[in-house]
Amino acid sequence: MLLKSNKIDWIGNIRGDILSGLVVALALIPEAIAFSIIAGVDPKVGLYASFCIAVTTAIVGGRPGMISAATGAMALLMVTLVKNYGLDYLFAATILTGVLQIFAGYIKLGSLMSFVSQSVVTGFVNALAILIFMAQLPELTSVTWHVYAMTAFGLGIIYLFPYVPKIGKIIPSPLVCILFLTCVSIYLGLEIRTVGDMGTLPDSLPIFHIPNIPFTLDTLLIILPYSVALTIVGLLESLMTATIVSDLTDTNADSNRECKGQGIANFITGFFGGMAGCAMIGQSVINIKSGGRGRLSSLVAGVMLLIMVVFLSDLISLIPMAALVAVMIMVSIGTFNWNSITNLKKHPLSTNVVMLTTVVVVVWTHNLAYGVFAGVLLASLFFANKISHFLYFEKNEVDGVRTYIIHGQVFFNSSDKFVSSFDFSNTFNKVVIDLSKAHFWDISAVAALDKVVAKLRRLKVEVEVIGKNEASKTIIDRFGMYDNPDEIDRILGGH
Repeated sequence: MLLKSNKIDWIGNIRGDILSGLVVALALIPEAIAFSIIAGVDPKVGLYASFCIAVTTAIVGGRPGMISAATGAMALLMVTLVKNYGLDYLFAATILTGVLQIFAGYIKLGSLMSFVSQSVVTGFVNALAILIFMAQLPELTSVTWHVYAMTAFGLGIIYLFPYVPKIGKIIPSPLVCILFLTCVSIYLGLEIRTVGDMGTLPDSLPIFHIPNIPFTLDTLLIILPYSVALTIVGLLESLMTATIVSDLTDTNADSNRECKGQGIANFITGFFGGMAGCAMIGQSVINIKSGGRGRLSSLVAGVMLLIMVVFLSDLISLIPMAALVAVMIMVSIGTFNWNSITNLKKHPLSTNVVMLTTVVVVVWTHNLAYGVFAGVLLASLFFANKISHFLYFEKNEVDGVRTYIIHGQVFFNSSDKFVSSFDFSNTFNKVVIDLSKAHFWDISAVAALDKVVAKLRRLKVEVEVIGKNEASKTIIDRFGMYDNPDEIDRILGGH
């Protein structure tokens, strides 16, 4: 089964993967250069990183069809390190980031994605779509009308070419857009911004390089905070992107393998003069929209990127930025979840608040981790509040014995309601607390039960607790004190 799966991943979609990989490679070049500039390093650092990461994750990553490379989110975290300590410390931090991500994969941190609600994912997607569009605005401000015309014409090609008979479905429209607009720009001699204006392309292949730093504890303490931040943001963006690609392709991703794959990629990249990177939602969407599905697409993207910038730099430098802007605008439009706008009227207020908060925080801070953390925190609080409302009591009294039948979930947010639902007026001889329809989740719940029993026994009321299910029995027996006379006396003495 594994052999068959690997065969499909590599040769199940050869034409589509090769063509889409070519499109992705072209789109990666200006972005890798731009991210290098953000990090304050030479453009070749981002380009080498994109090659190493794309090729490595194609082989060892957990999500076929997903593109990983140098990213803006990671570049922002490197600025201070590069400025204060230099490039070799960045390479060392990249290697340590890889080690931490591999470790995260082995302890199965990828499983934590199950805590990310759909509203957070939607907010993440929408925020990234907005950021991708905003990143194109500098290329569309203070420019001549030729740029606007080229961009509009490029969008027309992207959206209309698929309807051309016979060839429309064979050749990816973004590739046609890039090639056609490049030819038009050269033929007309247009004075517009090109890829060559972004920065100098490297003229040599990456070589193995051990960072020239002192291997001491002080060095580790310098790079560790940056590596931890890069690990968190890189895994978060990669796993979120994997979820989105899985939705687009109706396939599954191995999140823990993806953690290891990203780690191995960054570990290797640090030894070949590259900066840390992670999955890219924009390039991944380009890949999927262009027909890429397998690991071959990511491999082709990485290899073609290196071939283009090293051996075909004179030609690549002629590509007009307007063509790539058109492709990225297409990505932005295709990434945004337009149904989320109409769903604002249909979905509960809490769901909308979580989604909008995620969008606002990501767009405001340009930090994906902050937005996702804020969304997950809000979603958790809303969920806890909602579940706490499903706690209710049945009461009956026979021959001086009052029975409380508890229904629902007892945990930190409902523990006060649990205590306040009991009557402590001492008008009965015995109280039976029936937990057969309740579930105790944490120490706060157990403490609430102890408090109730202690209060009743202080009133000289006999108390019996019955009906504990297996899970509740485990936590109550382990942490509860109501069956311990000495502990109850201590609680009562406190009153």
